[in-house]
Amino acid sequence: MSVVIVGGGLAGIATAVALGEAGVPVTLVEARPRLGGATHSFRRGGLTVDNGQHVFLRCCTAYRGLLDRLGVAHLTDTQDRFDVTVLRPDGLPPARLRRSRLPSPLHMLPSLARYAPLTPGERLRAVRASAALQRLDPADPALDDVAAGPWLAARGQSANAREALWGLFITASLNAEVDEAALGLSAMVCNRALFGRPDAADIGVPSVPLAELHAGPARRRVEELGGEVRLKAKVEAVSAEKVVVDGVPIAADAVVVAVPHPAAARLLPAEARPDAGWHELSASPIVNVHAVFDRTVLDRPFAAAVGSPVQWMFDRTGPSGLADGQYLAISVSAADRWIDRPVAELRAVFEPELRRLLPAARGARVRDLFVTRERRATFRQRPGCGAPRPGAATGVPGLFLAGAWTDTGWPDTMEGAVRSGLTAARLVRRHLEGVKDR
Repeated sequence: MSVVIVGGGLAGIATAVALGEAGVPVTLVEARPRLGGATHSFRRGGLTVDNGQHVFLRCCTAYRGLLDRLGVAHLTDTQDRFDVTVLRPDGLPPARLRRSRLPSPLHMLPSLARYAPLTPGERLRAVRASAALQRLDPADPALDDVAAGPWLAARGQSANAREALWGLFITASLNAEVDEAALGLSAMVCNRALFGRPDAADIGVPSVPLAELHAGPARRRVEELGGEVRLKAKVEAVSAEKVVVDGVPIAADAVVVAVPHPAAARLLPAEARPDAGWHELSASPIVNVHAVFDRTVLDRPFAAAVGSPVQWMFDRTGPSGLADGQYLAISVSAADRWIDRPVAELRAVFEPELRRLLPAARGARVRDLFVTRERRATFRQRPGCGAPRPGAATGVPGLFLAGAWTDTGWPDTMEGAVRSGLTAARLVRRHLEGVKDR
């Protein structure tokens, strides 16, 4: 029995490793010269640069499990306790969100009670909205048709509260502005991370470039398990019995298509395509502004910001290989307003913003500033996006789907991608067992 997996992103990697550990030979086919999909690194001068900042939470158990299976969990840093500094411009003192040692869901209350970007009245109303949010069932299909912003506003959340509190989590997790984000996914993120286990929201970041965390270790692990990895391989056609790669068919007992949904729509035979309009899910962009300073300007691994176009910033000095100075990666989600701006315009906005947020940056020189853009970073997670997301099974036995855009119950994240791969692997094994029994 053999399986071909089309696509070497995290979904394809998770599928390949899970099947390999179950003793199923796999061929993992990737069009690009590397594995990793939307998580990759490149060289710029003497720096190793990730295409964008990727983080995970302690509640991302599937992704963390994959890191364990790849033997690279030690190449990440996870907080002992959720703790985020929230920067404010123009000399306003930073705020702080930090979980206490109280049991969930009380563990965030002391921090919220002192959260300076909100007025005392806004803090009290935020507690009430939190209680209402906890009563929602994220799996309720009715929530998929509702936007989080109006729902929060109806529960006393001002525009300031939605931006300075809820936006910190929802926008970063869903790559969507709070007012436009799907309520079901927003509730899932908040209830799982903020109101679930006390340690659920502890933040983890890679301590090495993404290429060292995902691409290289994944290839080694797949090959150690007896699988084959084919890079720079163009897939031309797919069926349940074979995959045509560069004009040559590869026979298979099962096939997993683990590519972005526009590519899957082109590859899948008509009888395998789900009925819903999943292939029409639109895309939401992320812009990353990379700034290299001649000195240290941020004295912590990362920080969030409010009242500024800067959303989150991360110190990537060590992983990039920078010998002196400091390299910050600024991540801007839901970046429709920025995605087509030239670098000069982005620099004219974000360099002064960094100086407004970071007092130490006001006397520092920016040695380099460049921009990476992910135009299709995620599907657009707005009301109505849940219904078109397909399951892993298709209308053709032996042909399966994987990807963060499938119906995982999670947003389009690394965790969602890995969960989709594990689901596809389980269905493949069940299918192969049925084939053996016939």
